[in-house]
Amino acid sequence: MSLKNTSNIPDISELLRSIEEVRTLCNKHESEICVLKDQNKTLKKDNRKLRQENKLLKQENQILKKDNQDLRNQLTSLKHRKDSSNSSMPPSSDMTKIKRTNSLRKASGKKPGGQAGHKGSTLKMQENPDLTENHFPLACEHCGRSLSESASSFSGRRQVIDLPEIRQIVTEHRIYSKQCSCGHCTKSAYPGSVKSPVSYGANIQSLVAYMSARQYLPVERMHEFFREILQVNLSEGGICYLMDKMSKKAEAEHLRIKAAVMKSKVIGADETGANINGDNHWYWTFQNPEYTFIGVHRNRGYNAIIDLFGNNFENATLVTDCWPSYFKTNAMNHQMCTAHLQRELIGLSQKYPLQTWTLKFNDLLLRATQLAKQYIQVPKHKISEIYMEFENLLRFKPNPQWTELIAFFKRMIRNKAYLFNFLSDPTIPPDNNASERAIRNVKVKQKVSGFFKSFKGAENYATLRSCIDTALKQGINPWNKLCEIAAL
Repeated sequence: MSLKNTSNIPDISELLRSIEEVRTLCNKHESEICVLKDQNKTLKKDNRKLRQENKLLKQENQILKKDNQDLRNQLTSLKHRKDSSNSSMPPSSDMTKIKRTNSLRKASGKKPGGQAGHKGSTLKMQENPDLTENHFPLACEHCGRSLSESASSFSGRRQVIDLPEIRQIVTEHRIYSKQCSCGHCTKSAYPGSVKSPVSYGANIQSLVAYMSARQYLPVERMHEFFREILQVNLSEGGICYLMDKMSKKAEAEHLRIKAAVMKSKVIGADETGANINGDNHWYWTFQNPEYTFIGVHRNRGYNAIIDLFGNNFENATLVTDCWPSYFKTNAMNHQMCTAHLQRELIGLSQKYPLQTWTLKFNDLLLRATQLAKQYIQVPKHKISEIYMEFENLLRFKPNPQWTELIAFFKRMIRNKAYLFNFLSDPTIPPDNNASERAIRNVKVKQKVSGFFKSFKGAENYATLRSCIDTALKQGINPWNKLCEIAAL
C-alpha cells in the first residue's frame, strides 16, 4: 500500500496557534464590547437624565416667557394707563395724583379769566335794609365836651348782611266743637297736611330732601346740622322717614318726567355703578334738554332698560356711548358719543405710536363736530366729504398685534351707521355729555355719603334727583320745587 502525498497538509501546531490567536482576539473584542455596552448603558442613562432636564428647562422657559409677556403688558399698561382723558372711564376712577389734564378742547387763543364785556358781580349794598342802626358821637374827641344837644349830619354808611337767629317754630292746631240750637254738635277739622299728633312741617321735609338729593349730605351730618344749627332734634331714623315721605309725594312728578322724556325725538342715556349696602347696582338716566329721568336697577343689561323705561324708543334717536344694551332697543336711530370715541382714540394713539390711523380718525371727528357748531344745517356736500373720508379710513388694515385697536376698528365698522347722524339732524347732539352730567351726581353723592344703605333709599334719591335736575333745566329754583312737592 502506497502513502499519499502530505506536503499540502498544514502543520497541526500552526493551526492550533492560529486558533489560539483568534480566540485571544475574540476575548479581547468581547471585553471591549462589554466595556462599550457599559458605556452605552451609562450614556443612555445620562441621555434620559438630560432629556428630563431639557424638558424641565423647556417648561420653565415657557413659564418665563409667559411671565415676561405679562410683565411687558403691565409695563405697557403703566406707560399708557387708561383714565378719563383717553378712554370712557369716569373721572372718579382716575388715580389720585396731580397731573396735567388732557382735554379734548383746543386752545381758543383767549386770555384766561373774565373776557372783555363780561359783567362781574360783587357784594352790593341794599337799597332797603331790614334794620337800621344809627350811631351818634357822644362827646367831642378833642375836648371831651358832650355833644348830646348838638345837631348831626349824615357822614356815611356800611351794611352787614347776616342771618337771623335760627330756631324752630311749633304751631299747635286746636279744634273745637259747637252745639247748634237744633241739638247737633259740630266739630272742626284739622288742616289736610296735619295727619298725626306731632309731625314735621313742609319746610323741614323740603330741607331734608334738598340737603340729601341736592347737597349730597349723608344722614349723620344732616342729623348734626338739624340738631346744632336749627335746634331741631331730628333723628337719623326720622330723616330717612321724611325722605321716604318726600319720595312718595314726588312719585307723580317722577312719572310725569318719564312720560315727557318718552315723547322726545332725541333721548340721551347713560348708566353708572352704585354701591347699595355693599352690592353693586346701576343708576340709569334718560334725558332731553328739559327733563331728566333717573332710575336705579340691580343690573346693567338690556332688561334694566325695559324695566325702567320700557322699549319706547321707536320714534326717537338714542344718543349713547357704545354699551351694547342700548343697540338692542327698538330705537328709530342711534348716535354714538364722539367725545367717548375721541378719548379712546387718544389712548390707542398712546399705546400704538407706530400708526397714524387713530390720529386721522380723531381729526375727522373733530372736524365733523366743528361743522355741526358752524352751521345751523350742515351742507350736504360737506356731509358727503366727511362720509367719504370715513369710508377711506375703514379700508385700514391694522397690525394683528394691535389687539385693542382691532377691537375698536371692528366696532366702528359694526356701528358705522350711528356715527355722523348729528350732521344731518341739528337736534341730535354729537356727544352724550348731557347724560354724563345727569348721572355724575350719583358719583358725587357716593363720594360724600359713602354708599346707599338700602335699595329703597337709592330709589328715593333717584326720584328726588329727577325732580331737582328737571327743575334746574327749566330754570325753576329746586328749593321752591321741593317745597311745592312737600305741600302735597
